[in-house]
Amino acid sequence: MIELANNLGSEKISKLLIKQAVPATIGILVMSLNMIVDTIFVGQWIGVLAIAAITVVLPIAFLISSIGMGIGIGGSSIISRALGAGRSDKAFLTFGNQISLTLLLSIIFVIVGIFFSVPILNLFGAKGDILPIAAIYFNVIIYGVPFLAFAMMGNPVIRAEGKPKFAMIAMIIPAIVNVGLDVVFIKYFNWGMWGAGLATSISYASCGLFILYFFFSKKSELKIIPKNFLLDIKIVKEIIALGGVTVVRQGAISLLMIVLNYSLFVYGGEIAISIYGIINRVMMFALSPVLGVSQGFLPVAGFNIGAQKNERVKETIKTAITFGTVLGTIIFVGILVFKEEIIRIFTIDATLIQETPNALLIVFLVTPIVTMQLIGSAYFQAAGKAFPALLLTLLKQGIFLIPLAYFLPKYMGVSGVWWSFPISDVLSTIITIIILKREVTKNLKSTL
Repeated sequence: MIELANNLGSEKISKLLIKQAVPATIGILVMSLNMIVDTIFVGQWIGVLAIAAITVVLPIAFLISSIGMGIGIGGSSIISRALGAGRSDKAFLTFGNQISLTLLLSIIFVIVGIFFSVPILNLFGAKGDILPIAAIYFNVIIYGVPFLAFAMMGNPVIRAEGKPKFAMIAMIIPAIVNVGLDVVFIKYFNWGMWGAGLATSISYASCGLFILYFFFSKKSELKIIPKNFLLDIKIVKEIIALGGVTVVRQGAISLLMIVLNYSLFVYGGEIAISIYGIINRVMMFALSPVLGVSQGFLPVAGFNIGAQKNERVKETIKTAITFGTVLGTIIFVGILVFKEEIIRIFTIDATLIQETPNALLIVFLVTPIVTMQLIGSAYFQAAGKAFPALLLTLLKQGIFLIPLAYFLPKYMGVSGVWWSFPISDVLSTIITIIILKREVTKNLKSTL
């Protein structure tokens, strides 16, 4: 662990963030590109309703797999601070507990998903002609979700070890597998949505198996040791407290999808759900550099918080926000200039091409400021402070976006759904700045 300590505790902050953020960004970009290509393939080769079906199903899969993500992020925060404090024994124990929790909880939720698939799909917006297509897709990918949960648990742990390149590779592998199998299963075998689901499920398995290989290899400093599988109540509580932030956030996103799909279906019909399906894919891809900065921020901030190097923590916050704001501005300009060209990549449907670009621009309207939200909640996760991390995480999706997406369409029609995004971004950013500035002033003895 000496090399890790020397790097995260002494290397220049901007260089460290780039080292951590670039692989994370590339991994997210490739994963997002995978989902975009998946949407393009089903849209072009199966139809518009297939886009709506994927839009309904994937949030369910990610809700279940977010258990792994939450355990991964919560545990990696503990691991980073333990390494910063020289407690490698605690880091190893935490890792073993993460594995046990992920496998146990994800399998339970998958079983629930299998037995209650139709009610769950209905709840998430699979209405009318969307339901039978969504059911085919869901009933295949559900078996790959435990692998996805394990992968999402392991990825932040790999970054906490100071190995961001391996975390990047873990995200690239399933994208390549999925795209390749999509072509074979959908285009050549003509397996339709079942083929699309099988390709996705196999891609999840490939990611999980690669991460399992990494932890068994000599490349990993954290080893899979059976005796550490026995749950330690104190460690479990800390993992759940911090990781619960991520699970609740994904839960809020899933609840948001229920509200969005309801409002979109009521005020815009099935075509509106397809429009959001395209916008959602663009958001995942376009915002990946900003998300990469926030993921790169976590191990750097966590290690230096554990080592009590407050000046480096403050510098990490400032540098991450600066990087993210610049990237967010570039992203918005790109959307502004190329919004119509972007939509034509996904579909040849005349209605989608006509109605989606304006909605896309509205949703991305205040992209330059979103980094402040992400870094705010990430700081409190890195610091092991669960409640403010949870509050800031819920601000956009839970506290503002859900009620706005429900009520605004009553007065503005389907455009109210699109305007709910920038309004919630502005409100949540203002509150995040206030809370983060107060925290830094009080506990790091300085101001931003």
